[in-house]
Amino acid sequence: MRELRALVVDDSSLNRRTIAAILRDIAGISEVDVARDGADALRAVETSPPDFITLDLDMPRLDGFEFLQLLMDRHPLPVVVVSGLSAKEHIFRALELGAIDFIEKPQGGEAPLECLRDQLVEKVRIVQQLSPLALQHDLADVSGFDAELGVPGRRMPEPSVLKRVPSKVIVVGASTGGPRALVTLFRHLRDDLDAALVIAQHMPARFTRTFADRLDKTGVATVSEAKAYERLARGHAYVCPGGRCIEIVPSDRGPALRVVAPDQGSHYVPSVDQLFSSAARVLGDKAIGVVLTGMGEDGAKGARDIFSQGGSVLVEAPETAVVSGMPMAVQRIGVQHHSLGIWALGDMLAELTRPSRR
Repeated sequence: MRELRALVVDDSSLNRRTIAAILRDIAGISEVDVARDGADALRAVETSPPDFITLDLDMPRLDGFEFLQLLMDRHPLPVVVVSGLSAKEHIFRALELGAIDFIEKPQGGEAPLECLRDQLVEKVRIVQQLSPLALQHDLADVSGFDAELGVPGRRMPEPSVLKRVPSKVIVVGASTGGPRALVTLFRHLRDDLDAALVIAQHMPARFTRTFADRLDKTGVATVSEAKAYERLARGHAYVCPGGRCIEIVPSDRGPALRVVAPDQGSHYVPSVDQLFSSAARVLGDKAIGVVLTGMGEDGAKGARDIFSQGGSVLVEAPETAVVSGMPMAVQRIGVQHHSLGIWALGDMLAELTRPSRR
């Protein structure tokens, strides 16, 4: 693994010293610099760009949100937010502005500091696997997204009762970098897409409902957190609740959802493989699997199941995925698939769901 130079940005001198000391003890970190706010951090980046940044959000002069927007416009770099501003709207705003992950700042004591160290070790490992090109592509689709205002978009008219059952179902799996990738994907969906979408994003339980609400603001599809035994509808998207797994099941009026507890010892929650494999069983060639950015191999086996039943498989191009592990896993097991940049996946989904292909 490559050696990394880190920049710690925090207005608290105690926090700067603590985070910097932890990073210096992590294998793979060659140098750690510090900055007391966003303005100092921008000057540091201009002078000697680091390989990644830990960023507080609540700072004087130039706060973390303003810094993120300026940084991603000028010098896209991996940013891990380490902040006490852990309200869900703050986390997703930071992720949508370009941060790759979030750590809640511990509140004193030895155990919280050990937890912080463990999380920083994990984030360093993620940064070492990042695709450099993914941080340089056009961020216009996400950098202006505002939590309060949202983005006005065309909303698909509510279909009649007879047309609510979708012709295809698109199942999507994502992990690290997924929130930003999903916002971009939804911005590129077409409003005549004759499909429903079901999303398994690796994410803590308390965040998924807020994430669904934020995706809903992108327009086109109606997005909600999935409910057990909810029937799938054309033009709707369903986010698996955090801490649970989701499956496609048959019903007397078309495909529906089942939300279940994860198997004991499950490594990935929600399980993309579990979602994809259920879609293959129930939908056959009407299933479309989409594997986005993320570490690990979740989704590869399920993608093979979809392909074996005549469905289609798409992956975010490893060159543009923030973390290429999940897309590369699909390639390694030899599943036939389309590999596209995140901004091109929407057009391919429109092609795969147009009437002549049903």
